[in-house]
Amino acid sequence: MTLLQTLRAEFKRVADPGRAPKMQAYMKSAMPYHGLASTPCGEICKRVFADYPFTDAACWRKDVLAIWRGATHREERYGAIALTGHRKAKPFQNLDALPMYEEMVVSGGWWDFVDVIAGHRLGALLANHPVEMRRLMRQWSRDENIWKRRSSIICQLRFKRDTDLRLLYDCIEPSLPSKEFFLRKAIGWALREYAWHDPHEVIRYVRARKGDLSNLSKREALKNVVKQGLIKSMP
Repeated sequence: MTLLQTLRAEFKRVADPGRAPKMQAYMKSAMPYHGLASTPCGEICKRVFADYPFTDAACWRKDVLAIWRGATHREERYGAIALTGHRKAKPFQNLDALPMYEEMVVSGGWWDFVDVIAGHRLGALLANHPVEMRRLMRQWSRDENIWKRRSSIICQLRFKRDTDLRLLYDCIEPSLPSKEFFLRKAIGWALREYAWHDPHEVIRYVRARKGDLSNLSKREALKNVVKQGLIKSMP
């Protein structure tokens, strides 16, 4: 059996098909679900991938895309994403993996796929190859595809104090005029995460760009700042 066939069989064995329509409706997904909660889904992926060799990066990428492209249900694509993030795949997180992640971002085209890939996988590539990835993320920030734009904005979510502010602001800039919810939300989310570490810089930025930032972006960016009492109201 292929990896995809094994995953599919295990998902079907454990899934509750009665949950599937509600899960599909919640995610507004054209692709159906098996009806599997996130915890058992992750446990199955961990078990299925336990014996995966991780000896060859090209084979790993091929196998990830075989699962991704062949998936008939959303959990199967979660499985492909899980294989990309396996601890034994850490040596494979280099620029050769970027075309794979780009395909997954574009063809996945929804936040449940994109946010994991952007925040974890693209973030790892940025940490490992900062010069090249800064240039590429700036290119993505101007792409016609909103999910590539969103990815460029949120790829530093886990960087904390190591966030490259110039890169973050450069990636935000092209999307400031957009009325797209997922871009406005991403801008606020990225700023809010950085505000945990330097709230005054985020306050400064929001005030400086208050005429450009949407109300949603400002609200998200300053949510925790307001709670902490560092400012009394939104700019």
